[in-house]
Amino acid sequence: MLEKAQADNHSMLCVGLDPEPSKFPKAMQNQKDSIFDFCARIVDATHDLVLAFKPQVAYFAAHKAEDQLERLIQHIKEVAPNIPVILDAKRGDIGATSQQYAVEAFERYKADAVTLSPFMGFDSIEPYLKYASKGVFLLCRTSNKGGDDFQNLRLADKPGNPTLYEYIAGLAEREWNTSGQLGLVVGATYPLEIAKVRAIAPSLPLLIPGVGAQGGDANATVRAGKTKQGSVLINSSRAILYASQGTDFEVAARTIALETKNLLNAADKFAAPLI
Repeated sequence: MLEKAQADNHSMLCVGLDPEPSKFPKAMQNQKDSIFDFCARIVDATHDLVLAFKPQVAYFAAHKAEDQLERLIQHIKEVAPNIPVILDAKRGDIGATSQQYAVEAFERYKADAVTLSPFMGFDSIEPYLKYASKGVFLLCRTSNKGGDDFQNLRLADKPGNPTLYEYIAGLAEREWNTSGQLGLVVGATYPLEIAKVRAIAPSLPLLIPGVGAQGGDANATVRAGKTKQGSVLINSSRAILYASQGTDFEVAARTIALETKNLLNAADKFAAPLI
C-alpha cells in the first residue's frame, strides 16, 4: 500500500491527524462531531497529496471521540481507499493485553498499521503480526529531547556496543521481522541518527515525525532516510492542520501540504545521501 500510494501521489508526505478543538475555526468549536468534521475536511483536501494519514488516538480519546475516529478511518477508506491509515497509538504491553490492543487497532478501528513501543520485547509485538496484511512501526529514535535518557545508552553486552536505538533497528530489520510487517519511527530532529538507523535497516519503511511545527529539516531528513529499498513517510501534523483558523482552513491546509510535498520531492531529487 505504501509503495503504491507513494507512486500514485508522487509523495513522501504523511499527514498527522491530531485534532485540538480549541484550534478549530470558531464556528466549529463546541459543535457535535466537530472532530470528525474537521479531520474529514482535511482528508478531503489533501488525500491526493499524501502517502498516508496518521490519526493520533489520544487526541480523540481525550474528547471521548473514539466513535468519531472510527468514522474518520472509514471515511478515509471511502474517499482514498489506496491510502494507508497508521493508528498512532504507541501501545506496549504484555502478550494478552497486546492481543486486545491489536483487536482495537485492526478490528475496531480498521487501521492498516499501528505504532508500538518495543521495550517489553518481541512477545508484546507478536499479537499484531498475526494480522498478516497489517503493518507495525516500532519506536526507535524519537524526536523528543527525553529520548536521550534511554535511546542513546550503549549496550555493553552486545557486539559493537550499539546504542539502544541501533539495537532496536537491527532487531526490526532481522530477527523480529518474521513476515516483513515491521517499520521504525525515527524523529526528524536527529537526521544523523536517522542515517545511522537507515544504514542498519535499509529495507524498512521509516515513519519520520518532526517536520513542520517541531522544526525538523526536510532536506536533511530526506537525505538521511531515503533509499531505493525502504519507503520514507515524513509526517507533518500541526503545520498543516492549523495553517488557518478561518473558514478556509482546508484550503490553507492543502496549500501547506502541497508545499511540503514539493519540498520533500525536491530534496529527494537533488540531495546527496547524508552519510
